[in-house]
Parts: sequence; C-alpha cells; structure tokens
Amino acid sequence: MSAESFGYRLADVFAERRYEGNGVAVFVDPPRLSQSQLMRLTTEVRQFESAYLWPTPDPRTFETRIFVVDGELEFAGHPVLGAAAVLHERLGAAHEQQWTLRLGARAVSVRSLPDGRGGYDVSMEQGTPEFGPVVDDRYRSRVARALSLEPDDLVPELPVQWVSTGLRYLIVPVRPDALARARIGTGTFGEVLAEAGALLCYVLDPENREGRNWVNDGSVEDIATGSASGPAVAYLARYRLADMNKTIELAQGRFLNRPSIMRVDLAGEADRIDGVRLSGHVCLTGTGTMDGPPARR
Repeated sequence: MSAESFGYRLADVFAERRYEGNGVAVFVDPPRLSQSQLMRLTTEVRQFESAYLWPTPDPRTFETRIFVVDGELEFAGHPVLGAAAVLHERLGAAHEQQWTLRLGARAVSVRSLPDGRGGYDVSMEQGTPEFGPVVDDRYRSRVARALSLEPDDLVPELPVQWVSTGLRYLIVPVRPDALARARIGTGTFGEVLAEAGALLCYVLDPENREGRNWVNDGSVEDIATGSASGPAVAYLARYRLADMNKTIELAQGRFLNRPSIMRVDLAGEADRIDGVRLSGHVCLTGTGTMDGPPARR
C-alpha cells in the first residue's frame, strides 16, 4: 500500500443476512477531497451510495457526506445506519452506542447495538414528518401513466401527496398487482414530480406494506429506501392503515433479489405525528483499500 492509501468497509443495510439489503461503502476519516473527487470514488466502488465520515473533537460525532454516482445527498437513510454499524465495529464495544452524524446543518442521532452474531441493530431519528398537499385527479392520472400504470391501478380512496422527513417523496399508493408493473416510463419524470413539489417518488402497496423507488430517469431502482420508509409509514398511519403503537415493517428490494426490511416507529398521534424512528439490521460484508485519491480536475 502507498502512503496515500485509505480504506472503506462494505455494509448491507436492512438485511437479515449478508448479501441482502442495500449496500453502502463507508469511508472513515478519508482524505479531505473535493465534491468531484468524492463522486468519482463513489462511482469506483459501485455501491448505490457511499458515506464519508470525518472525526470531530467529540469522539461520537462525525462530519458526514453521502453520495450517489450523480451527486451528493442532503439526507439519506441506509448510509447513515451502515455508517453507525461501521463506527461501532471500529470501537469494539459490546453495548449500545449513540452517534451523531452531521449532514450539513442537520445533526442525525443514531443508535447501534451488536446482535451477538456479527451484525448490528441500528436506529436513527428521522424527525417530524411534513405532509404536502393532496394532488387533484388530473395529476393522479398523469403520474400513474408516468409510472407505466393506469389511473385505476392507484388505490382510489387514498391520496397522492408528498411526505418528507428530509426529502420530499411523492407517495403513490397502488393496488398489490400493480407494484410489479410500475416503472418510470418518461424521461421528464423529475419535472412531473416538481409540479407536485416533490423531489422523488415512492410507489407504495399499502395492503402488503411494500414499496419501490427509482432515480428519476428510471435507470436504477433502489434496493431499500430508508429516507422514504419513514414518510411512507407516516402516510399509512395518517390514513389509519398502520397502528401508531406498533413497529411497522416495510419491505422493498424483492424485484432486485435483495430482500430488505425497514422498521419504523412513530411518536404522537395519527393526525399529529411528532417523530419517526427508522431501524434496520446491518451486516458487514467486506473491506477494501483505495491506493490513493482521484486526481483533481
């Protein structure tokens, strides 16, 4: 290894066993690199997302940046949980730990606990969900067709609206048989979402509590979308489809052969949800080393 080399740890998040769930590459205390360099590293390791953590004077607090191959994210779910598991492993503690990951101006509180089998149970506070306006029937039909569905494939008694705990996801409730057929069918899907004030879309089967999500050009489907699961379960609770007093499990990744389970607990009342806690099981799967950082451009 060269003097410039630095390593990373691979983690599978929302996975009951290794090689399931959503993968993330976690870099702890890498060189201070530019945004373009971090994006190139993310592309090189070919995980859906990468997390970069730098220590602060507080040993339980880390500056954090999260990237996908086409840009930086202000907030995310599974990279935060994976990062906490990696930090816990490095610490070597046998009991629960609490971490603070600073994502820009936002401080995310995360807890990690070893499961006794080499994995970790990790939870994060996602904050208070915000509910956007309900869209009209004309827009419902439009977004259904943009998702390669018919308007009748949407659950008629449930609204289409965005919900956010950091990222605005348009929640589109569909009948169980429609989930497998959903896919982004237009190159202007981002513009369609923007008209409703949303950034991304989460197609949700409320009956089976299963969802799907893609990047907006439809080229990549996400395995498990932690930042959408809290909003999706808050949506279910708001419309009395989930019990506020129970942990709710949300499935994703079936269509990519990467089964994933996200667990969500809500605080407050259905009409006034005060908090969202996202939990998942994390398996650590591998270690890699970069010989040095990408050249600056």
